[in-house]
Amino acid sequence: MATAEQTYLRSELLERREHILSFEPRPDTDASAKQLLGEIDAALARMEAGSFGICLSCHTPVEADRLLQDPMVEVCLDCLSPAEQRALERDLTLAAQIQRGLLPRKDLAPLGWRVGYHYQPAALVSGDFCDLLETDSGLLFLFGDVAGKGVAASMLMSHLHATFRALADSEDSVERMATLANRLFCESTLAGQYATLVVGRGARDGGVELVSAGHLPILHVGSGGTVSRDATGYPLGMFRKAEFAVHRMTLQPGESLLLYTDGISEARNSADEEYGLERVAEVASRCASLSPDGLIENCLAALSRFSGARKATDDLALLAMQYVQ
Repeated sequence: MATAEQTYLRSELLERREHILSFEPRPDTDASAKQLLGEIDAALARMEAGSFGICLSCHTPVEADRLLQDPMVEVCLDCLSPAEQRALERDLTLAAQIQRGLLPRKDLAPLGWRVGYHYQPAALVSGDFCDLLETDSGLLFLFGDVAGKGVAASMLMSHLHATFRALADSEDSVERMATLANRLFCESTLAGQYATLVVGRGARDGGVELVSAGHLPILHVGSGGTVSRDATGYPLGMFRKAEFAVHRMTLQPGESLLLYTDGISEARNSADEEYGLERVAEVASRCASLSPDGLIENCLAALSRFSGARKATDDLALLAMQYVQ
């Protein structure tokens, strides 16, 4: 673990210790409180000894995302007992069910738009982010990727989902929404944790305004070709006072926006060749006249032909939005 992370986790442990000591029942009269206090003290002692984050059984590093979730973890996944592994699997299955419940409805039909998306975690849970909301001023779309994988990334993804759901009713500009979300994200995450994110709004006349906080180029797909729209600011969580410029464009009937995470652009084939952004744009251009679902299906088919039997190692998400007037 990095020094900044250990400093944060130490402060978290000390805060928990104070809570236990200040509430009834106290550790000297309650066995469960005494056990919790002992686990906290043991973790603090490992920090002092320089052995924090090292598995007590096999002496290899404990998974970083598990330590961020629970700094009192003492063993790596491989050294968990069968009962502990089954309990963890049950927790992850429940987390995956909750996460999928946060995704937009598949039958969403916002006025003036057709939408489609694909969401594919590399494991049970994902750090990719996709949400669609109908508001009085149009279709609000949110799409991004939390750095990392697994439980820690999925927890941060859920945090972003809740943040933007709370901001959606304000009808603020997309620039202000990104600014507020960035400040909240900076104040509630560790140093080094960040997320790329697109927050945008599609009006019923085809007008689109969007902010891209460090995300991959957005593709504006039309009969005349595909135009890339680059990021307008840094990823969320990097700089508390970051500012975000706005892309504004007008889509003609039949034109689409395609958003994707690096699970597609950084996928590799058996020769260890990267799929790359150019291939994504080429497929989008060939499929410009298709519906959002058709566009996504062709993107996935082209990726499958490229990667072959090689297993995906990263979360993958795509969002397509077509203006239909």
